[in-house]
Amino acid sequence: MPGLDETNNESYRYLRSVGNTWQYNVEDLHPKMLSRLYKRFDTFDLDSDEKMEMEEVLYWPDRMRQLVNATDEQVEKMREAVYTFFFHKGVDPENGLTRENWVESNRVFAEAERDRERRGEGSLIALLSNAYYDVLDDDGDGTVDVDELKTMMKAFDVPQEAAYTFFQKADTDHTQKLERPELVHLFRKFWMEPYDPQWDGVYAY
Repeated sequence: MPGLDETNNESYRYLRSVGNTWQYNVEDLHPKMLSRLYKRFDTFDLDSDEKMEMEEVLYWPDRMRQLVNATDEQVEKMREAVYTFFFHKGVDPENGLTRENWVESNRVFAEAERDRERRGEGSLIALLSNAYYDVLDDDGDGTVDVDELKTMMKAFDVPQEAAYTFFQKADTDHTQKLERPELVHLFRKFWMEPYDPQWDGVYAY
C-alpha cells in the first residue's frame, strides 16, 4: 500500500501549500494513542473490511436524526461538516481510507489543524463540533448539559457512562454546562495532542 503524501492526502497537501514540511514518524506516537486510534477506526468501519468509506462516516449524522428531533437542515449541516472533516482526515470519497493509513492520516490532520490555528484560519474540529452542538443543544440555551452529552455519546456508539468523565474533564469553568470552546478543547487534547494519561477514560477509551 503506497504511503501518504500531498498527492493522495488533503492534510499533507495543505501543509505543503503553506510551506510546512512535517512528516509522520510512528516512533513519535505513544502505544496507548495508537491503541485509541485503532479502536476508533474499528467503530467507524461498519462492515469490518479494514477500510473506512465516506458513506460509513455519513451514517453518523443520520443516527443523530434517529436520536433527537433534528431538522432536515440540521442533518444536512452535520453531513456537510462530517464530509469536510473526514475528507481532510484522509477519507477519499472514492477510495476511502485503509486501516493501515488511518493513524498517519490522523497525525497529519492534527498538524494541519495546528497550522490552521497558527495562521488564524478556521478549525475543522470546531466546524464538526458546532454542527453537532447545534443539534445537541436541545433546550436552546447555548450550552450542553450532561444529558445532552449522553445523546452525543450514544450517537457515536460510545458508552453513555463516558459522558460523565467527558463532562468532568471538559467543564473547565465548573458551570455544569459545556460551551462550544470546551468541547473543541477536549477533542483536541484527546485526539490531536501527544498522549497524556489525564485524558484516559474520555470517550470510554
